[in-house]
Amino acid sequence: MKELNSQLIVKEVVRRLQERQNGTPTIPIGVSARHCHLKEKDLEILFGKGYRLTKKSDLLQPGQFAANEVVTIAGPRGSIERVRVLGPLRRVTQVEVSQTDAIKLGLNPPIRESGNLQGSSWVTIVGPKGSIYLEEGLIIAQAHIHMPSEQACQLDVKDGEYVKVEIDHPIRPLSFEKVRIRISDNYVLEMHIDTDEANAGFIKSGLKGKLIKTGRFFNETGDGKAGPNVNGILGTTFVADFHEKLLTKTIIDGWKKSIITIKPNTIITPLARDAAKERGISIVMNEIGRGEAGDKGIRNDRNARVGYLD
Repeated sequence: MKELNSQLIVKEVVRRLQERQNGTPTIPIGVSARHCHLKEKDLEILFGKGYRLTKKSDLLQPGQFAANEVVTIAGPRGSIERVRVLGPLRRVTQVEVSQTDAIKLGLNPPIRESGNLQGSSWVTIVGPKGSIYLEEGLIIAQAHIHMPSEQACQLDVKDGEYVKVEIDHPIRPLSFEKVRIRISDNYVLEMHIDTDEANAGFIKSGLKGKLIKTGRFFNETGDGKAGPNVNGILGTTFVADFHEKLLTKTIIDGWKKSIITIKPNTIITPLARDAAKERGISIVMNEIGRGEAGDKGIRNDRNARVGYLD
């Protein structure tokens, strides 16, 4: 009887290990076409004083909707009509397009997180009652995943973290190497990509991708380049300074943050480096240097320009 119980226990352990190995989390994908977010003042310029958006259909994210209203966006080379306005109103007006759209407009918008508009492209928006010129506000949206905090805890990912998502399409399998995690209890789990990204992989809304952790965080700067994010979008929630001269594996094992900043003369043991990589902890020098566990040779710029609203 004891031998039988032991065999059952072994089988159960093997089963659970196999489930864990095969249990790569999947994320439903939504394809986002070009669209526009408006603030109240700009809505009234485009559609008339006192105008209010009217709902066409609800989006998957709670409280978000596609409006009946559409606008025309224009650049030096051309224009695109019937660009859908999404509601509700925002604090800042912005337009999100694909690279193909940008070429048609003759503009060169950066790839950015929604709301990070500093240094982005100009664009003209035309409505039935008037038009507005935005000195900045046109972007190509960074691929991202909306995720409620409970699922983020289960998947062990943090707000602002970048993950890899693999799409096992039978015709054209591909992977997205830099997908940003956005966490809120108001979110429903969904990855957003634009129409260019979808067309490249024959992806339609509803297809699922496999989420793979990388433990990476990046800083979105005004020029669109990536670097370790120490004091930017992440704030201090995921960052802590280490002031001692020797960084050991024991310290890494007990570290509660995603990024640890060190002095240039801090000694890092090999076991500490390995433990940091295994746990996805980035080690970043306080002064110009390189991250031992993250991207090497990248400048740690605490003064990088960051704009983030969502």
